[in-house]
Amino acid sequence: MFTFDCHLDLSMNAMEWNRDLTRPIDEIRRREKGLKDRKDRGNGVVCFPEMRRGKVGICVATQIARYVKETNPFPGWHSPEIAWSMTRAQLAWYRAMEEKGEMRQIRNVAELDAVAALWSGTPPPNAPIGYVLSLEGADSMVTLGHLERSYGDGLRALGPAHYGVGTYSPGTEAEGPLTPKGRELVKEMDRLGMILDATHLTDEAFWDAVKIFQGPVWASHQNCRALVPGQRQFTDEQLKHIIERGGVIGAALDAWMMVPGWIKYTTRPEDTGVGLKHMADHIDHVCQLAGDSLHAGVGTDLDGGFGREQAPMDLETIADLQKVPDLLRAKGYGQTDVENIMHGNFLRFLRAHLPK
Repeated sequence: MFTFDCHLDLSMNAMEWNRDLTRPIDEIRRREKGLKDRKDRGNGVVCFPEMRRGKVGICVATQIARYVKETNPFPGWHSPEIAWSMTRAQLAWYRAMEEKGEMRQIRNVAELDAVAALWSGTPPPNAPIGYVLSLEGADSMVTLGHLERSYGDGLRALGPAHYGVGTYSPGTEAEGPLTPKGRELVKEMDRLGMILDATHLTDEAFWDAVKIFQGPVWASHQNCRALVPGQRQFTDEQLKHIIERGGVIGAALDAWMMVPGWIKYTTRPEDTGVGLKHMADHIDHVCQLAGDSLHAGVGTDLDGGFGREQAPMDLETIADLQKVPDLLRAKGYGQTDVENIMHGNFLRFLRAHLPK
């Protein structure tokens, strides 16, 4: 089944992990054998051949470059200008992939419909993968003028927060509301007609942002606190707010967000039995809150700083998303429901909110 993945850090993997995503996954893993600079070396699960094999034909592809002050314990770049420059390098990589025919940027409804039509049928073996450009964490935006410039480059969605204390908002493993600059950022996003990605916002910042921002909201890679306690997951109240605004919540595949009790860098998939069935549980929870299948989707975050060591046991590569439809059917979801979840909901959302 054609799958829409609402969160993949493709350019980060290319530019910081030095992964050639045009190559087979076995080759990418082999070239990382013996490398110890990152915890997921040799465990990557995403590349273009595997996306095509799994019919992951459209994704929301990110730029990401966190700016960290000296007191911030998280890794990142030491000035906003350095972070901005990294996002420009990431954009250059996406452009290179377009020139190579590997990817096709989606900036408006006509471009979305063209790529969706290609992947809804029987695409050729080398079909370009469509992508909507998003920014994860806003700290690389040196000024609001940089945001407008990025919109001109096709940036259509933005999450103000990532990890820790940020320029515009605190995020995962931090607390607090939007900063004054964050409130101005959200207003400018509204003016430009962008999508607010609520993922990674603290509880306080979430309610700040959705009160100020009047435009479309989604949570690109977000699981449910009712199933897995912790600030990274959203409460039912937060999920219901996104649902009421017509948004979509993409279920994520980082294992510590899928099952309770996971200790990062210690717990192994086999210790918990974590599987794609747990993704189906989070999807089902969203559907039960909504009363229908119109607000749940897929936002895997695969290779978002983790690989097989922190992914479902029954996922060898991203192509294994093709197992999810049967898991949903086993829960009683019909064909239309499954199509909604696997691609239809995010397509409908974007048709409503991308430029015409």
